[in-house]
Amino acid sequence: MSLSATITVLVENSVARSNLIMAEHGLALLVDTGARCILFDTGQSQLLTVNAQNLKIDLDAVDTVILSHGHYDHTGGLSGVLANAAGEVAIYVHPFAMLPKYHKSDNGVRDIGMPSHCLSLLQDKESKVRMTTTPIEISPGITITGEIPRIHREEEEPQGFFQDFEALRIDRIQDDQALFMQTPAGTVVLLGCAHSGVINTLDYIRQLSGAQTFFAVIGGMHLNSASDERMAWTIESLRRFQIERLYPAHCTGTKAVAALWAAFPGQCFPCGVGTTIAV
Repeated sequence: MSLSATITVLVENSVARSNLIMAEHGLALLVDTGARCILFDTGQSQLLTVNAQNLKIDLDAVDTVILSHGHYDHTGGLSGVLANAAGEVAIYVHPFAMLPKYHKSDNGVRDIGMPSHCLSLLQDKESKVRMTTTPIEISPGITITGEIPRIHREEEEPQGFFQDFEALRIDRIQDDQALFMQTPAGTVVLLGCAHSGVINTLDYIRQLSGAQTFFAVIGGMHLNSASDERMAWTIESLRRFQIERLYPAHCTGTKAVAALWAAFPGQCFPCGVGTTIAV
């Protein structure tokens, strides 16, 4: 089954419009099919609700929230969404998303996990929280991947993520998951950060859906620290999927976005706050 939808970017690192909307490091994408109103990630703060109001989007229609993984910049706006929702909201999240998460860089170690108020909300809403470790079709034509198999060694570069403040236990971010939809235009993929690797993710979605081509791939690709070798491999690998439109966003990184726009002229599009994509 295929369905039409409008995808609106509510949170991202940049803005596509200047009329009272703002950016932050994070991501939130609203999928409106008419029958369903699905929020894929929630940004890091209540900016989600501010941008929605300024874009004249009613969050009270949201019936489903999907959290792509447990980092603060994808989960922090959850309380605002639930506060504005008119009815019960189904929440889909991998159980590992609620575990401690840290990032180590030259500046030290910092907590990047789900904010405590979000964890409390998930515990309070336990009856409406669905744990997603395997693929699940949440509505006809709309599927969450669950955990994504990692088959390409090229996407195994160290990322500096750990399960503890001492940075002793590596976090492979197994909670990373994506969303894909069957639309009249073709298969559309939403990525949170693609910590599993964008090519691993697309290969898995191709396996699950049988899609030979993709209409659009939208979201974070976590290529901001990719080596030149990995970037070249990623671009060559992306050609296999015959993607009509690429919307690299959030953690893709400026250098990687520039490389993608150069490699796929006429196929890359901006993805700042206020962008709308009809499929």
